[in-house]
Amino acid sequence: MTLSLTTQDKSTLRTAAYGAVALLAAAGAAGSPHKMATAGTLALTAATGPVGHVLAARSNDIRLYGKAVADLADQVLPALSATMALLGEQDPAEAGNFRGTVLVAIEAASQGASSPAVAAMAGKIIAALDAA
Repeated sequence: MTLSLTTQDKSTLRTAAYGAVALLAAAGAAGSPHKMATAGTLALTAATGPVGHVLAARSNDIRLYGKAVADLADQVLPALSATMALLGEQDPAEAGNFRGTVLVAIEAASQGASSPAVAAMAGKIIAALDAA
């Protein structure tokens, strides 16, 4: 099945995926957030299929604003749920691909950064993915 994604859909997908990595890195700010963000972002570059093509596209449409982790979460968690709902309607296999890609990215980002805050944020990201 072919995905039919608008420019806004692609922006939401990228915001959701890269935002999840940024959110996890922000939650792990006491450790090494730069290393977390780098590891998570590199994991996203390994995505395949239509999701991989959207994530690999060079774009300046990822807009994450705010000064607090809560501000970031208010943008990223709904984007994760919206992306899962959209992909689930169009191609359930691609929804699974997106979910798996984000899970691999947060796993890569959280390596060596085990803290209650990081674990809690990973749980919130997973809950947002499963909310759709």
